[in-house]
Amino acid sequence: MTHVATYLNWQSGLLIAQESSGGSALGFLFPLVIMGGLFYVLLILPQRRRHKKMDTMRASITVGDEVRTIGGIIATVVAENDDEFTLDIGGQKMRVIKRAIAEKLGVDEE
Repeated sequence: MTHVATYLNWQSGLLIAQESSGGSALGFLFPLVIMGGLFYVLLILPQRRRHKKMDTMRASITVGDEVRTIGGIIATVVAENDDEFTLDIGGQKMRVIKRAIAEKLGVDEE
């Protein structure tokens, strides 16, 4: 009789363990949602803000502004087309795409 009681206790222990593991899917999903939220707030959101700020800065550039390219060249904008600027570099002209402009010089940062 003792073996049967031990077997039943072992079986009921497995059933209890199986029933309690049913809620673990939610317990497993919750930390992933928290990690995803932190990932978004710490990495994606600041990157979007930087892109928006850069796009606004590039849109505000007009002919006559002094700019620095991503290659470190400092020049003056002499013309603007759809997606490119023509820059004057000490008497030489150079065409660059708008995304190659790193900053607008002579503007006070906020």
